[in-house]
Amino acid sequence: MKEYRSLGRLGAAFLFITVLSLLLAPVAVAQNQFKTLTRFTQRRAGRLNGYAPSDSLIVDQAGNLYGTTVYGGTNNCSRTGCGVVFKLAPNSGGSWTESVLYRFAGGNDGANPYAGLILDAAGNLYGTTSSGGANGFGGTVFKLTPNKDGTWSESVLYSFCSFTNCTDGGFPYAGVILDHAGNLYGTTVYGGNSANNCNGGNLNCGVVYKLTPKSGGGWTESVLYNFTGGSDGGAPPGGLIFDQSGNLYGTAQESNAGSCRFGCGVVFQLTPQSNGSWTESVLHSFTGGGDGGVPAGGLIFDAKGNLYGATVLGGHIGRCSVGCGVAFELTPNGGSWTETVLHQFRGRDGGFPAAGLTFDAAGNLYGTTEVDGPGTTNGVVFKLTPNSSGGWRETVVHAFQNRPGSSPRAGVVFDAAGNLYGTTYGDGTATFGSVFEIMP
Repeated sequence: MKEYRSLGRLGAAFLFITVLSLLLAPVAVAQNQFKTLTRFTQRRAGRLNGYAPSDSLIVDQAGNLYGTTVYGGTNNCSRTGCGVVFKLAPNSGGSWTESVLYRFAGGNDGANPYAGLILDAAGNLYGTTSSGGANGFGGTVFKLTPNKDGTWSESVLYSFCSFTNCTDGGFPYAGVILDHAGNLYGTTVYGGNSANNCNGGNLNCGVVYKLTPKSGGGWTESVLYNFTGGSDGGAPPGGLIFDQSGNLYGTAQESNAGSCRFGCGVVFQLTPQSNGSWTESVLHSFTGGGDGGVPAGGLIFDAKGNLYGATVLGGHIGRCSVGCGVAFELTPNGGSWTETVLHQFRGRDGGFPAAGLTFDAAGNLYGTTEVDGPGTTNGVVFKLTPNSSGGWRETVVHAFQNRPGSSPRAGVVFDAAGNLYGTTYGDGTATFGSVFEIMP
């Protein structure tokens, strides 16, 4: 699953996962044209192009792809490299050209970007690093600005805490979003001013934060919410989304609800108040059973205001001893929200979806699982199709065979032509990540 280095419980969960015998139920597999656009490699010296991409890509209007890798780029950061921001540009003959826009050095500029990027209207890129920064450990929010000569310049908008002072949050594993006024919003898995009852019990539970640009330059951070790790959730690893009223929505992977060994997690809403504060409400508390457990990715809305996402654990108990995860829908219902499980993964059709979901133009949902699948243990791209009876049917769009793709930890994105793009993280031994395209 996604390598949350600081998320002790979520990482520990996979130590207890037992792969049992294959289920006999047949799995629907779609026929699509699959293409590897670039393959990352781990070099022993000068890992200039990066490796191990962990989050989703973005597509600009010209069809270029942008993303990040957790490692590579330099020989810093314990010689694994501190990560890069990269671009893939399509060529007329069908090939793609990769260029590295920025190599993190592991100092004040940050290190190890687990999250993806966003573009503003001026063509600037924004993202986060999970470590590094001016305070040593807490990570950064950064901006990349294109220069006239084709290079890009990085500026750090904010550096999070060191271990001695994390009230502003620390270790952002999710990216940021922009509002119409140019403010940035995001989450951190550590920090805040709550009790030390998250992330293995020895660190605080994370925050939702806002960065506001100053008129004279620079940015001001404000903490919108401090998680406690109780019924309100804790350690939010995914990004945020807005609704049309300006409310924020996200997931947190820890909570004391349910019977999860590792913390079951919640879906939450933050509502702005007239005095400038924000109020949190929990829309759903996962139990770790059939409704799922430990959401690690973000959420999406449909046109009716329903929310969709996935959990890493929970659901069907069989091939996966703690459940292979679920895809779910939350429907507003007179002030409360009702969860519907769209699909329980069973291992043979994929297992442990660590990212969010994506809609296509026809209303089908797409996502990835990090492991398992028909004839493989390396993960799948899946499609969920609604049927006339209100249910959903899963189809495996692609099953990875570690040649070269393995372990997709990120969601997928569409371009204007309906082609699907995503990344694989790699197994760290034979493969070190890739970018792929799936054409209908």
